[in-house]
Amino acid sequence: MITVEQAWHIIQNQTRDYGTEAVAFERSLGRILAEDILADRDMPPFDRVTMDGIAINYTDFAGGNRSFTIAGTQAAGDEPLRGSKPDHCVEIMTGAVLPEGFDTIIRYEDVLITGNHAEVIVENIRRGQNIHNKGKDKQQGDVVAAKGRVISPALISIIASVGKTNVLVKKFPKVVIISSGDELVEVDETPAIYQIRRSNNYTIKAILQQQGLQIDMVHIPDEPNVTRDEISRCLDNYDVILLSGGISMGKFDYIPQALEEVGVTKLFHKVRQRPGKPFWFGANDKGVLVFAFPGNPVATFMCVHRYFLPWLQDTLGLLTQKRYAVLAADFTFEPDLEYFLQVQTTMAPDGRTMATPLAGNGSGDFANLADTDAFLQLPADRTDFEAGEVFELFQFNRN
Repeated sequence: MITVEQAWHIIQNQTRDYGTEAVAFERSLGRILAEDILADRDMPPFDRVTMDGIAINYTDFAGGNRSFTIAGTQAAGDEPLRGSKPDHCVEIMTGAVLPEGFDTIIRYEDVLITGNHAEVIVENIRRGQNIHNKGKDKQQGDVVAAKGRVISPALISIIASVGKTNVLVKKFPKVVIISSGDELVEVDETPAIYQIRRSNNYTIKAILQQQGLQIDMVHIPDEPNVTRDEISRCLDNYDVILLSGGISMGKFDYIPQALEEVGVTKLFHKVRQRPGKPFWFGANDKGVLVFAFPGNPVATFMCVHRYFLPWLQDTLGLLTQKRYAVLAADFTFEPDLEYFLQVQTTMAPDGRTMATPLAGNGSGDFANLADTDAFLQLPADRTDFEAGEVFELFQFNRN
């Protein structure tokens, strides 16, 4: 049985590059940017007015003039007025191009307009005020968004602003979820007293849909030949197989044997952790990866967040940082295993993330997950954990 850290290093060494694809920018939300986005022109592309008011030549103001003749009005989107005369001004709107011959904007609140005359009623005027100068943010050819970022609404705005109708993103792996077990029935069925409805596969699917993946699902009965044949078919059609259940030591747990028969090499089986000790991981010679999670709902849920999602992020080239939280109350766990404690997180006034234990009733208590929002990873070789200690955090529910 290997440690959590050993298991993670083995998985991390199996990252893949599934290539890139171009998608319409308006359908790229949540995808991983696979190219640098460059400014197609200066940003802003012209000297842009940032206040409604009047445009003047500061030399006139510095020479003592406070009364200006209004030569015209210019709105955002208008071609700039050209040419200026001494002691003339232009009424100007936010977003408009700075008209030729003018270099300072005085807001309406600081002028008194009568007819076609504007009188400046304040003295604290600076040359160039209220103007966002051309190229101040970025210049043509500059990188405005670096690859490796999740495409957010703000990034969509940038992509649109530089005229990128299609954007290059990282391809997702093709993933299938296989559930197994004769005790499982479909969600819309009424289970017998000895049966339960399938939920783990839908849980995994929902987690991965939050990451933008499209997921297929398959269910297989506790029958060795069917198990072997279905896994073999999936190995030919998918990049990653996620299995839920059937990997422990039970008489009807056929999956480990089936994986061996179809050429999947076991890279590890059993991790020194709770929940999820029976976790199995392997790959075949074509590079298809198999994550076989225990059937207990909390164990499956934890393993997806602790192992599969970090693997996916590394595979997609997404830069991430570890998160940590402060244990908010004393906690005791006696088995010599790394423990993933269910916690509720809150933000303390000093900015620290506090994690309050909600231990639940073991790896079958999936109802407890709805009341928690993270796992706190507590190290093995210890029994007592004190309030105030800091441990790594794996967030799952974010309100």
